[in-house]
Amino acid sequence: MDDENRRSRRAAAKDGHLDTPAFLRAADKFIDLANRENKTILATELHMAFLFASARYSAFVAKVIQDVDDHESFVAHMTKQYQEMLRQHLADESIEPSGEG
Repeated sequence: MDDENRRSRRAAAKDGHLDTPAFLRAADKFIDLANRENKTILATELHMAFLFASARYSAFVAKVIQDVDDHESFVAHMTKQYQEMLRQHLADESIEPSGEG
């Protein structure tokens, strides 16, 4: 069963799909970029730039890749996803103030 799962994950990765570990590695790359940029840009400014970039890229994916007709439904779906992710991270006790930012 493990070999079958491994083959399935490899095939999905080859097609550009992310399993959970690959998803987290991709997200970590953006977090690493934010941490580097935060050395010269205030976190309060930087997080808005990342939010803007995320919205811009999501609009591109919706319009060009997915050809979404109902933009408001897509906005509602993405907003719900963002709210859930934000709530999960705010509840994450491993995120603690460090005096930076």
